[in-house]
Amino acid sequence: MSTPEDVVKLITEREIAFVDFRFTDTLGKAHHLTAPAHTVDEEKLETGVAFDGSSIAGWKGIEASDMVLIPDAKSARLDPFREEPTLNLTCDVVEPSDLKGYDRDPRSLAKRAEAYLKSSGLGDTAYFGPEPEFFVFDGITWNDDMSGCFVKIKSEEAPWSRSMELEGGNLGHRPRAKGGYVPVPPVDSFHDMRSEMCLLLEQQGVPVEVHHHEVAGPGQLEIGTRFSTLVERADWNQILKYTVHNVAHVYGKTATFMPKPIVGDNGSGMHVHQSIWKDGQNLFAGNGYAGLSEFALFYIGGIIKHAKALNAITNPGTNSYKRLVPHYEAPVKLAYSARNRSASIRIPYVGNPKARRVEARFPDPLANPYLAFSALMMAGLDGVQNKIHPGDPADKNLYDLPPEEDAKIPTVCASLEEAIAALDQDREFLTRGGVFSNDMLDAYIDLKMAEVTRLRMTTHPVEFDMYYSL
Repeated sequence: MSTPEDVVKLITEREIAFVDFRFTDTLGKAHHLTAPAHTVDEEKLETGVAFDGSSIAGWKGIEASDMVLIPDAKSARLDPFREEPTLNLTCDVVEPSDLKGYDRDPRSLAKRAEAYLKSSGLGDTAYFGPEPEFFVFDGITWNDDMSGCFVKIKSEEAPWSRSMELEGGNLGHRPRAKGGYVPVPPVDSFHDMRSEMCLLLEQQGVPVEVHHHEVAGPGQLEIGTRFSTLVERADWNQILKYTVHNVAHVYGKTATFMPKPIVGDNGSGMHVHQSIWKDGQNLFAGNGYAGLSEFALFYIGGIIKHAKALNAITNPGTNSYKRLVPHYEAPVKLAYSARNRSASIRIPYVGNPKARRVEARFPDPLANPYLAFSALMMAGLDGVQNKIHPGDPADKNLYDLPPEEDAKIPTVCASLEEAIAALDQDREFLTRGGVFSNDMLDAYIDLKMAEVTRLRMTTHPVEFDMYYSL
């Protein structure tokens, strides 16, 4: 699809019953408005659909709540989960007064980031390839009220289920803790479910490259999808999350992109591969370390310099920092290296210089992809503009350095509160070209501080273990 006329034609030819207008809020949560297909014509697709922006967290006040969704005709895709034939359209959120992208709309912000790259003269295309990991459980319950708090995860694949009496018998084949990486069935019990997720992603226009079981034992999975341009790849990330959640739901299971739902096993990251191109040339390819150009090294330098501020966007939950601890394949050290997975920036091995790229390993899948990819690119471009060299590469295992060496390597933030403070102080690189606005960042910080405060005020079960008998 490329024009409103094409969309209307598709609605008629496929006998579509409903059209779903999708958008993403500041926190990365997807929302939708659904209209009967017979009410959707070219004019509606061009002028958009009105909605109440004051009901979205961190957006408009009630005194200025009217906003408009403008659908992207190229994003049209059939929804594989609805009983009635439904066409999904990804939308930009715009101000009704001038139809310009709302400064707190993540997709409009990502478009401004792409425009900034071109206007800077440094490049014309940014390619991104995220790898969001996720867990699938059989069920979950939790509670946090005055009577107490708990969380209980049900997972027949988990190591703790080996002694349980299960319906149909306990067949014993399951991964150990940290032993879940790419076993074949029946140890990997989610192969067919992932295959179905992949087929449905392909149907929705998201190219799949690989799927497999991840390292954590209790149902940690990954679906690798193809790289693309910044905005389109963020769109695909939202489609992937929607598909994973709904396929798991159909199977009677529950999927989560929480970075650290399991104590004592690996968490879920979202390693983000990225490169900058100009006039059809990969600017990251060169003759330097690991085949990188000086441009790429400066780009890495920018990410490392601004990493603590980036953490507030790329690792946006209090739970994110339960993953960012040593020895669980979590890259806490701000260093770069070829193929070294203990470094926060890795240069993957590639056979073709056209595929040369860098991989930021500290982000996690709670991140709003539009904001995260834009922020990473802005940090990298600042490194290029100011020739920020990242120093020498780190080719040792960074988890097991002598204390004197370990102290010399900076780390990512240890908490969301620390990351928010860093973002508040180090934000100028994000606001260049009007990509992020200070107003948007202030609202974002307020939303995130509310999460910090809520957790800070909530008694944790571990505290009873540490303090109850003192």
